[in-house]
Amino acid sequence: METTTKHPKKGPSLPWKTRIVLSVLATVTDATQRRDGTINRRFLNLVNFTAPPNPKPINGVNSADVTVDPSRNLWFRIFVPTTATQPLPVIVFFHGGGFVYLTADTKAYDAVCRRFARKISAVVVSVNYRLAPEYKYPAQYDDGFDVLKFLDERKSQVLPENADLSCCFLAGDSAGANLGHHVAKRASESAFTQLKVIGLVAIQPFFGGEERADSERRLSLLVSMDRTDWIWKAFLPPTEAAKAGRDHPAINVSGPSAADISALDHFPATVVFVGGLDPLQDWQRRYYEWLKRSGKEAYLMEYPNMFHAFYIFPEVCESGELISQVKEFVHKQCQVARRDGGDNVGNTS
Repeated sequence: METTTKHPKKGPSLPWKTRIVLSVLATVTDATQRRDGTINRRFLNLVNFTAPPNPKPINGVNSADVTVDPSRNLWFRIFVPTTATQPLPVIVFFHGGGFVYLTADTKAYDAVCRRFARKISAVVVSVNYRLAPEYKYPAQYDDGFDVLKFLDERKSQVLPENADLSCCFLAGDSAGANLGHHVAKRASESAFTQLKVIGLVAIQPFFGGEERADSERRLSLLVSMDRTDWIWKAFLPPTEAAKAGRDHPAINVSGPSAADISALDHFPATVVFVGGLDPLQDWQRRYYEWLKRSGKEAYLMEYPNMFHAFYIFPEVCESGELISQVKEFVHKQCQVARRDGGDNVGNTS
């Protein structure tokens, strides 16, 4: 099924609160990026407002933090709907922030994951992975994959009884969607006892390349070329950067050094969300087109009037629309997987 959904284009009209937050985020980003490639982490920690886990249900969802590996501060926050008794899909979520910023307990992501759990009726596992530049590639991908192994090995200890690991989804926004793609690739090459990744939700994924895409040159709302160039340098080890630059396969997943996923029978069905005011939109569409050329099941959902990270702002009506589309995707893929017994997940051939 080749579906591209576009919402009617209209003139940009952002709530004043959203405009202020976007301006503050851009200012903080610029103020914390040092010329020597380091980050002012102390200042970032002061302005990263966090939320605690809630063992008592809030809006029908409780949450708890689970440690995976204390030596690298790898943990996740799990969100569980308290009223559901039927088997629930498991969504492993990776937060955005350019691999450098934010955490799983950042208030905005705590709220987003709680909304996902409630509105989709799913168990959400939000991963707190290591951040660059202190920890370079592939630390973030290793952390994401190790959480999957942890869930597979300790399901009965950390997940509710009605969590269905055979209907597991990876999801993320921006850098989290980049992370989700690479973890999905590794998972499709691996064997698990209980866990099956059957879907990937890529919300405005953070990709790039040596070439300057047209959308990067035209737009700079929150995301700019100077900011992303700094982030990619902070993310890659110097030896990796010297070899491939921004055409490194971790960054330009559909570029000259792209991995061949056409033979990966279990690469999951993927839905890609794109915003028309997002400077990264050209890279995101190339990713979707590359998935299709590779014979994978992929869907493109476009919001022509939306900016990067729009869905974390509940006052923006399109935020709710996106969550509804994620719900539809998740439940459709679960139905297909349960009907077919999980065979040929993600393939169109």
